[in-house]
Amino acid sequence: MTLTFNPSVYRSLLAEVTPVAIETEFEYQRLLKIAEQLTFKKNRTKEELALHKLLVVLIEAYETENCPMKESTPHQVLLHIMEASGTSHTDLVGLIGSSEVVTEVVNGERAIDELQAKALGEYFKVAPSLFI
Repeated sequence: MTLTFNPSVYRSLLAEVTPVAIETEFEYQRLLKIAEQLTFKKNRTKEELALHKLLVVLIEAYETENCPMKESTPHQVLLHIMEASGTSHTDLVGLIGSSEVVTEVVNGERAIDELQAKALGEYFKVAPSLFI
């Protein structure tokens, strides 16, 4: 069975979230929180995926204009995603290596290799390139 996009469900999501062009820090934080929840939600519907894409566009537009940022290292990205998703060191054991390897990667003592980046990308549902 293929799930189809339901415009009525999407309209309900839009009415609940009320996404708008972001002009204030409050609105930015509000939409960022919703986007993060959708990012880590398991089994997102097509309507939730569409809402997530819309929120990401709005957030990126605001950040480009208002939040100049220096580029993050792969280690910093990993720490941020782990914190945002509530992931612990032990959750990564076996995914990217032994407990010792995970500790070294999380502490920034070991670089993330290509296979680990791919595994992390799949686990966190993000582009593996964030970790390289």
